[in-house]
Amino acid sequence: MIEALRRAGVEWESVAVTHEGTLSGKTFVLTGTLPSMTRDEAKAKIEAAGGRVVGSVSSKTDYVVAGEKAGSKREKAERLGVSLLDEESLLALLADNAG
Repeated sequence: MIEALRRAGVEWESVAVTHEGTLSGKTFVLTGTLPSMTRDEAKAKIEAAGGRVVGSVSSKTDYVVAGEKAGSKREKAERLGVSLLDEESLLALLADNAG
């Protein structure tokens, strides 16, 4: 189908979809159980604001969002000096960065 359109002279531009937002370039790790949303919901909110969610804590992590029973990821964040957020602080950060 695409080849037929090309032969017919149809042209289009490639568009790269990016998630630029106020948290662009910031890396988050989610750990533990959050009080009012799932980790998937939290991840979606962070990504919608341009942030990136990864699975493990490193010195390059900007924030660890720690819910109940956060465990070893929270401990590693504390050792590395990574900023810890609870759900309320995450929501405040997202609201502050919403404009």
